[in-house]
Amino acid sequence: MQLSFALYSAANRMARLHKPFLEPMGITFPQYLVLLDLFSAAPRTVGEIGAKLGMDTGTITPLLKRLEAGGSVSRQRDAADERRVLVSLTPAGEALREPVWAVTKQIQTACELNEEDLAALRDTLASLATSRPKARAGPLSPRR
Repeated sequence: MQLSFALYSAANRMARLHKPFLEPMGITFPQYLVLLDLFSAAPRTVGEIGAKLGMDTGTITPLLKRLEAGGSVSRQRDAADERRVLVSLTPAGEALREPVWAVTKQIQTACELNEEDLAALRDTLASLATSRPKARAGPLSPRR
């Protein structure tokens, strides 16, 4: 199987696994990821959140607007730099901390991986997501 197919399939499976846990909270899988990021450090800039999730501004902004409309986050211009928008958790967003972390534990159980294998997989995927292609002499061509 091609690596691309395996990664795509795994990403879709992860989103599907999360769905029944997230629906009762009224959040989507990408919103869940934003909340996890904000639980680690808030406020965060829109750019920081987008970079962490690998999303451009055109993708992350509507997602944040929906979270704001749902009452989980607030967005405001940074007083020190008007070009930056800071995203913070509201009390309602903070109230989701325990239920969201519970989902994380449930997904770990569903993956049927021990802590060591889960950490290795996470580290491998993180490395793959952040690695830069090496310079090549010619155009890339698929191997057969």
